[in-house]
Amino acid sequence: MKKLINIGNADVLKEICGVEDKNLKFIEKKFNVKLSLVPEGILLRGKNNDITLALQFINKIIALQKEGLAFGENEFEGYLNSYNPNQENGLQIKVSSGKKRVVLPKTEGQNDYVEAIKNYDIVFSIGPAGTGKTYLAVVMAVNYLIEKKVRRIILTRPAREAGESLGFLPGNIHEKLAPYLRPLYDALYDMIEADIIENYLETGIIEIAPLAYMRGRTLNNAFVILDEAQNCTTDQLKMFLTRLGFNSKAVITGDITQSDLPGGKPIGLIEAIKILKYIKGIKFIYLSKKDVVRHPLIQQIIQAYEDFYSEQVE
Repeated sequence: MKKLINIGNADVLKEICGVEDKNLKFIEKKFNVKLSLVPEGILLRGKNNDITLALQFINKIIALQKEGLAFGENEFEGYLNSYNPNQENGLQIKVSSGKKRVVLPKTEGQNDYVEAIKNYDIVFSIGPAGTGKTYLAVVMAVNYLIEKKVRRIILTRPAREAGESLGFLPGNIHEKLAPYLRPLYDALYDMIEADIIENYLETGIIEIAPLAYMRGRTLNNAFVILDEAQNCTTDQLKMFLTRLGFNSKAVITGDITQSDLPGGKPIGLIEAIKILKYIKGIKFIYLSKKDVVRHPLIQQIIQAYEDFYSEQVE
């Protein structure tokens, strides 16, 4: 069977093909088809069902291109590997300025993470650096805010890093906290224009605060993210979880291999996994080196550390 896709836009065709037609080769391997460039567009050859699936994927890419999406290096392959024709791959974020941003979960694990946030009020995301734990949580929070599913976003994390004390840092409390909360700010500024964020921060629509500030509060109509939860004690994590009010969601992220808690003190995130794993309304998502979307060397670094520590145990 043959099928021709007419593509009149050179930029769209370039995005689909990739550098040296690398993306076309990925599509051929994924769907077991043959693709050829012709003056009118792309010619597909293969079995009927394979061509149908490949055609559906290419049309999806064309639609995303029209919405302003541009794939970065290695992002196309990641999206292709996680693509599910029966599932919406991608979150459309439209901020108040009218600017639209499409964010794509790039691995199967990230897709599971996004679906868990949609379907559960409390989600734990556990995995190494670079797996999108914080970034995707902020994306979902912005999505819920813009769609008016919640009234505010609250981002928090314990102010504990490598034994450094807030008291030794210069400035007022907000300036002291800035280094600790920078990853949350970075994710926000990637989603929303700076002037809108400043307005949201001033009016309390977005709140960024240390975990200690959560004590005694009830968080209604909010999307709450607790980042770096591996640095929480059991009491701190329990305190946070019991703050959740009506019509709210909580996402807790952490990497249990990178805790900065003093030696011998139980890691609250590990304790929470043991204590809460049988509660049906809570979902635990475990991301791995397969879900790392940073520099390709990061996966190798994580694997090397895993191999080293497994040898120590033996």
